[in-house]
Amino acid sequence: MSLELKGISKSFGSLVANESIDLKVDTGEILAILGENGAGKSTLMNIVYGLLQSDSGEIYVDGKVVKINSPADALSVGIGMVHQHFMLIPVFTVAENIILGHEDVHRGRLTLHEAKVKIKKISDDFKFEIDPDAIVEELPVGIQQRVEIIRALIYDAKVLILDEPTAVLTPQETDELLNIMRTLKSKGTSIIFITHKLREVKAVADRISVIRRGKVVGTTSPTATQEELASMMVGHEVDLTARKSASTTGRKILEVTNLNVFDGLGRKIIKDLSLEIKAGEILAIAGVQGNGQSELARALINLEDHVTGSIKLDSEEIVGKSVHEALQSGIAYVPESRELDGLIGSFSIAENLILDVHSVSPVSKNGQLNINYVNNNADKLIKEFDVRTQSIFDTASSLSGGNKQKVVLARELSRSVKLVIVSQPTRGLDVGSIEFVHERLIAEKDSGRAVLLISSELDEVYGLADRIAVIYKGEILGVTDSSISREKLGLMMAGVK
Repeated sequence: MSLELKGISKSFGSLVANESIDLKVDTGEILAILGENGAGKSTLMNIVYGLLQSDSGEIYVDGKVVKINSPADALSVGIGMVHQHFMLIPVFTVAENIILGHEDVHRGRLTLHEAKVKIKKISDDFKFEIDPDAIVEELPVGIQQRVEIIRALIYDAKVLILDEPTAVLTPQETDELLNIMRTLKSKGTSIIFITHKLREVKAVADRISVIRRGKVVGTTSPTATQEELASMMVGHEVDLTARKSASTTGRKILEVTNLNVFDGLGRKIIKDLSLEIKAGEILAIAGVQGNGQSELARALINLEDHVTGSIKLDSEEIVGKSVHEALQSGIAYVPESRELDGLIGSFSIAENLILDVHSVSPVSKNGQLNINYVNNNADKLIKEFDVRTQSIFDTASSLSGGNKQKVVLARELSRSVKLVIVSQPTRGLDVGSIEFVHERLIAEKDSGRAVLLISSELDEVYGLADRIAVIYKGEILGVTDSSISREKLGLMMAGVK
């Protein structure tokens, strides 16, 4: 089945998310839609799947115009979608999740037999190895994704949309997914593969369309180099290789010993974790999202309430101190959630850029802000970090996600500190900005600071890290240098010691 989009446009107020987009995927073809976060990819696919309505344009299935006002409409014409964030109910079985919204009820009782037969057949056809009676929350993330794919296929989807499908997968699970995509293609399924990962696009796509700022800027073949694809994404040439220098380490800056972090119910999220980082090195924490990375970063800055163990910064114990005291001890912190932990949305950009230092000279004196310094500091950092805004007096909430991230990075990397903690530092940034951030992190290391990098992007981990610590279910399974193979690293990320 072929799917074609003609002149699709969508705006949210003054923001143009999609502008006159034309795309086509043919029967049995894998079309990759490549673009940075915020380029308009997911908005476009949500229109195709009926979650959003376009302002203008038409959708064609096998050459005929179709109206898609809901996901049910999309499924009825053969379009299925696997979302970046899974739409599964953890406590339900595989079969219960798949028939949700399409329940077969006989004499007041839910009947699952027919659904289980269909699930088993699809699972066998594609070698998914999925038990229809398995509880979803007990399944690995890669298997949960297969459940989402079955849910689309069981309703006869002939076009399958995969929205950032590898974001939470290990390297092995990613390879398995790419093989599944090839199998689906061989059986005639058309696939739209949305991503910003150049390596995966080149490995599996038949054609690649690049979206930049809501527009299709070109379509090419997978023979294009990663540098060519990156240039199409950002509109200028970029260097994709992080030029890290050899590590010359100094004294121990961070020493974590037997750290435990508990949730509100008393369950251990971080389990007897120990690690150390020396001056002049980058230690990366690698792992599938949800294995305690966020809690570890928050604990190091004293944002977690229930913590035992020791955290020493330059030999000084900081467990039990306030967040402000931890920052003043010499920690820069770029949090995973810029909205929750990084910014105050109602404050101006200029005010957000001095949050860590608002009470010290030269930012303030005798409780009064030095407005000239605050404004000059904002002007300088906005230019240096290329924050796209009309005014330093605009609120942080008015910025796009990528520009919010730049404000946090600008504030934290412009201070004199001993330890830099960066969690997903390039999430939401374009390729050019990623290059800039990587250069800054390498500069932090070269200046003698210790850097703790938490990233779900393995290319970033390999490009920047001197050593890699693998975290799985709150435990460090091992620490290795960055020469470890992707295969071995992926096995460790999956829990193999």
